[in-house]
Amino acid sequence: MLKKRKLLSPLTILMIIIIIGAIITWLVPAGRFDTLKYTNGQFEYSHDGENIMLEASQSVLDSLKVSIPLASFQNGSIKKPIGVPGTFHEIESNHQGLLDILQAPIKGTLDAIDIILFVLIIGAFINVFHSTGAMTRGLKTLSRRMKGRETWLIIILTFLFALGGASFGMAEETLAFYPIIVPLFLGAGFDLILPVAVLFGGTHLGTLTSVTNPFSTIIASDAAGIVWTDGLIGRIIMFVITTVLTTGYFLWYAKKVQKNPAFSYYKGAEELPMYEELSGEETKLSGRDRMLLIIFLITFLALVGGVVFLDWWLVEMSALFLAASIVIGFVNRIPEGNFIKQFLKGAEDMVGVGLIIGAARGVTVVLNDGHISDSIIYYSSQFVSTFSPSLLIVSVFFLYIIFTLFITSTSGMAVLTMPIIGGLGMMADIPTREIVNAYLYGMGVMSFMSPSGLMLPSLAMVNIDLKAWWKFIYPLMLMLSVVCIIALLIGIRLK
Repeated sequence: MLKKRKLLSPLTILMIIIIIGAIITWLVPAGRFDTLKYTNGQFEYSHDGENIMLEASQSVLDSLKVSIPLASFQNGSIKKPIGVPGTFHEIESNHQGLLDILQAPIKGTLDAIDIILFVLIIGAFINVFHSTGAMTRGLKTLSRRMKGRETWLIIILTFLFALGGASFGMAEETLAFYPIIVPLFLGAGFDLILPVAVLFGGTHLGTLTSVTNPFSTIIASDAAGIVWTDGLIGRIIMFVITTVLTTGYFLWYAKKVQKNPAFSYYKGAEELPMYEELSGEETKLSGRDRMLLIIFLITFLALVGGVVFLDWWLVEMSALFLAASIVIGFVNRIPEGNFIKQFLKGAEDMVGVGLIIGAARGVTVVLNDGHISDSIIYYSSQFVSTFSPSLLIVSVFFLYIIFTLFITSTSGMAVLTMPIIGGLGMMADIPTREIVNAYLYGMGVMSFMSPSGLMLPSLAMVNIDLKAWWKFIYPLMLMLSVVCIIALLIGIRLK
C-alpha cells in the first residue's frame, strides 16, 4: 500500500505563500494612493513621502472627495491614514527577492511581537495553573455534571464567542481558552476539530456581522461617510441567522462524531501534552482547588471586562496573565524554582504558535514592501466599476474575500479600501451601508480559511492539519456565502 501523504506544516505553507507574494510583486505594477491623516488638529496629506499640512476642515475633505465627516477624525474614530479617492498612481517597483523573502517572517514577527508575547504568557499561565491539578479536577467535576447535556456546551459557547466577535471584535483572546475547552470537549466524546470550530470559528462568525464591533463596523462606516447605526437592524438579523445556521452545523457534526468516532475528519494521533483526558476516578474539589478556580475565573472575567470597558489590548492582557500566574504560585505555595520552571515550560510549548503568527504577518510585509497592496485594490475596483448594481455588490463581496488573503486587519482593510470602494457604490446608486456589509461579510467568510490570519495558529494549538479543517469548514463557508449574497441583494433594493 502507498503511504498516505501528509500535508505540509503551517510554517512551510506560509513560506510558500510568502514566495508567491514575492512573485506577484514582479507581475503587478507598483502603485500607491495618496493618504490623509489627522494629527495635532491638522490634516497631513502624504504624496510619495512628501507631507503637506492642511487645515482640518470639512471643505478640505470635500475638495479631496473624501466623504468622511470631519467629526470622525476629530473624535478619534479614524486614527490610521486613509486612501484619498482618485489619487492612485504608479510608483517605482520594489520587486521582492530572495533576501526579502527570508526577511519577511522576521519582520512579521517583529510587527506581531505583542501578539506573540501574549501567546507565550498565556502558555506560561496555563502551565502554572495546570501544575496545581485544580484544572483537571475542576474540569472532571464540570464534565460529570454536564453528562447527557454535552451539546449545550456547543450551543452556549458558540453563541458567547460569536457575541464577543460581533460586539467588540474578540479574536486573539480566544487562544487563552483552548486548554480549558479542549479537555472538556474530549471528555464529552467530541473530537479536536470542535473546540477549534467553537473558539476560532465562533469568534470569526461574530466578526462576519460585527454588529457593534469598533474595529470593523464603526471604522468602516466612518471611512465610508455614514453613521455606523445605518444597517444595524439588518446586521442583527444576520447575526441571528448565521449563528443559528453555524450552531446547527456544529451540532450535526458533533452528534455524528459521538455516534461514530471514525466519522471525525481529524485522523491524527499526536499527543497533546497541554491537554489531559478527563478520565479516571471521581475527584472532589478541595478548598484550595476552589480558590484557584475562582482566581482562574476572575482572570478571564477581568480579560473580557478590561477589553470591553477599559480599552485594554495586548500589553494589558499579557500583564493580567502574568499577575494571575504569580498569584496562583503564591496561593498554591509553589517553590520559586519550580514556579519559574513551570512558567518557562508553558511559554516554550507556545513558541511554535508564536512563530506561525509572525510568518503569517510576513505575507502582508512582502506585499506592502513590494508596493502592490494599493495596486491590488485599485485594479480590482476598476475591473468591477462598470457592473450593474446587483453584480457589483456581489463582486465587492468576492473582492473582499480575495483581499482578506493578504490583509487580515479589519481596521486596516477599512481605512485602506472603504473610501475607494465606497465611492464605487455611490456611483452605482448602491446604499453605502451595503458596501460596508459586503466588506464585513467577505472578510468574515474568508477569515475561516485565511492563512495570514489566526487560522493556522489556532490549528497549531491542537495539531490539526489544514486538510482536516478544510474538509470540515468549506460546507459552512458555502452556506454562509449564499446567505450573505442573498442579504446583500435584498439590501440594495431597500433604499
